[in-house]
Amino acid sequence: MTISLGVGVALFEPGEQQMMLETMGEEFNVYQINRMINNRTYDLEKASFDVADKTLVAKAGSCIECPFNAANQGNLFGEGKMVCIKAACFETKKTKLFLNLIDKSKKDNILLIPEIRQYWADEEKNQLVISQLENNGLKVYLLDDVEVIETPIEPTMDTIKIEYQHYDYSEDELKAELDEAMQSYKEDLETYNSAEKNGFVNGIVFHLETYQNKNVFIKVIEKSKNDSSEYSAPLANRKIADCTPGEQIVKINEREIRKQQIEDNKQFEEVVQMIRETDYIDTKKTLSVDEMVAFSISLFENNVDYTAQQKCFSKFLGDTSKMTRVETVAHFKKNFKKEIFHKLIRYILTKQVHFGESNHFNNLTNISFYNAMQGYYKSKIADIENSYAEKRNKREARLKERIAVLEKKIQELND
Repeated sequence: MTISLGVGVALFEPGEQQMMLETMGEEFNVYQINRMINNRTYDLEKASFDVADKTLVAKAGSCIECPFNAANQGNLFGEGKMVCIKAACFETKKTKLFLNLIDKSKKDNILLIPEIRQYWADEEKNQLVISQLENNGLKVYLLDDVEVIETPIEPTMDTIKIEYQHYDYSEDELKAELDEAMQSYKEDLETYNSAEKNGFVNGIVFHLETYQNKNVFIKVIEKSKNDSSEYSAPLANRKIADCTPGEQIVKINEREIRKQQIEDNKQFEEVVQMIRETDYIDTKKTLSVDEMVAFSISLFENNVDYTAQQKCFSKFLGDTSKMTRVETVAHFKKNFKKEIFHKLIRYILTKQVHFGESNHFNNLTNISFYNAMQGYYKSKIADIENSYAEKRNKREARLKERIAVLEKKIQELND
């Protein structure tokens, strides 16, 4: 371990060091140690809260004076570098900031908008934030539900140079870009200054993980009656303690249905295992209708792709749109004919052959298939065989001529 790496580990309390050691495993891994250090340290200069605030979490006090600020540990991370090495405290301050944002929203009637799109609303981390907002009595609006006007930032020549640093622009071209950016800024500033007149209200937009936030103007987009703006988790995903009595009844019934389904699964598995341990496979009896029905449905479900189902077996199960699965099988059995069974077998025969290096001379499956087809398409197969035989005979004739020439040359060399 290098000195700098050792110093990074030494910043942590003994208990955390032990946890890092156990996490690393048996072999030393520099990359993994660096990753663990980075995952347990936070750049205070990018913190979403005021690091000088002594009252945010009174017990922790200010980050500026904190002994867990690496800048107070002998300048280990470079001059003036403030890095928090106490993850629990940092996360606590972030959470307190979030709760303060909620209180401010309720007190000053300010819309609090998480940076979430409707598409990602069901993700677990997003649901946690949504549920916190709802539990605190706030109406949840996502970015798709509102129009947002941010405070415009006046461009400067320095910002333009940074934006176009990868372009070989002359001073005149940069000035032209600045003039265009300035024009856009003036338009945005006019929109910002007239926001309240146009129905916008004060709002705060915040980042889900860091709780970085900014004051903005917000207008809720009007939706039709059919559009829902409820983003809390579905009933099935909520804990029973968070549900109303009526919802609890629904969840209890749903759980019982699920338990029955699990029991049915176990019962079926136990039956199958029992049968596999018997001599069923060695039974000498002719297949029963039920066995042929079972085999036909198994072949259809597991070996016939969607295209073939539509092309060759479009009416295989019949009209089952209003039937349960059990009723579907009973309906199929009632209308079952051996022709269906035979058709499936023949379909599978055409699909189970092997190509590539396998052919009708070197592969058992292919040989048996080739022989079986002779009873149906002997003349057509013979035509194909003859065309290949003709090509082969011509090729062999040319080879014989070439070999004869080469043998003559060998004879001449020997003489």
